[in-house]
Amino acid sequence: MRAPTGIQYELTLQTPSGPARVVVTEVAAGLRVYSVNGIDLVETFDELVQPPMAAGIVLVPWPNRIRDGQWTQNGVTRQLALTEPGKQNASHGLLRFTPYRKVSQTSDTVTLAATVFPQSGYPFHLETEVTYALTATGLDVTHRVSNVGAEPAPVAVGAHPFLKIGDVLTEDLVVRVDAATHVDVDDRLNPTGETAVDGTRFDLRGGRAVGDLDLDDGFGGIGAAGEHSLTAPDGRSITLWGDETMRYVQVFTPRIFPVTQGPAEPVRGLAIAIEPMTAPANAFNSGAGLHWVAPGEQWVVRWGIRHAGFELQN
Repeated sequence: MRAPTGIQYELTLQTPSGPARVVVTEVAAGLRVYSVNGIDLVETFDELVQPPMAAGIVLVPWPNRIRDGQWTQNGVTRQLALTEPGKQNASHGLLRFTPYRKVSQTSDTVTLAATVFPQSGYPFHLETEVTYALTATGLDVTHRVSNVGAEPAPVAVGAHPFLKIGDVLTEDLVVRVDAATHVDVDDRLNPTGETAVDGTRFDLRGGRAVGDLDLDDGFGGIGAAGEHSLTAPDGRSITLWGDETMRYVQVFTPRIFPVTQGPAEPVRGLAIAIEPMTAPANAFNSGAGLHWVAPGEQWVVRWGIRHAGFELQN
């Protein structure tokens, strides 16, 4: 039986913390496995199932949602497919179910590519690439988006990793999100504005126990370092970082995530996604964080995961 996420590209690297391992899927170029010395740093899932709740996938040419799947360009209303029908939104871009092709692979890096062809609601032609590269201290991810069409194309980029620290209960992890603003939304999770987090429950800069949170929320005003973290009670931590283009982040804490996922019935529990994004939801309409890629231009976006406290003892 062929995996519904296609070919599984495995990377390995010996690090000071032990052997690091990554598995990237052909479909959606998703991060299915990332572990260090056998300790999972992302929520994994069996290769015989689809990514639960979009776990690990690449979000291009927009992350999150577009209200009603509609946006206007030069007075022309464009209609995207409503891929979140329950909320009548277009969700998570155009490559969620697209098989990527392999460009290159070594023992510790892989580059995959996919084409966004002109289509209903998005009449632009893009070539996209994503490179996953293991390092001594983490995983680096580089996205490249090239406009091979004749008109400037609106683009935003994101990713959807669910993070964890091995067998530590997610509710016992402390999350820190270096964001000064919260993206306020309506009941369909589309933005209505952006407000300061000071003095509100959305101020996660000082750290909060994940078990105390119930979020599917966007944040802006990202600090200069662009870093967000999870810390275990024993001091081990993982940090998700983004370059200067990753000025937004979505934090999602579902309580029905299939924490152990396989062909058998999964066990539902709490999980946390920290999703780096260059733009918030509905950016095609608001323009917030939206990047227009000129014909012939290539836009490069970087983010990654860094671990600390996992060093092997002599």
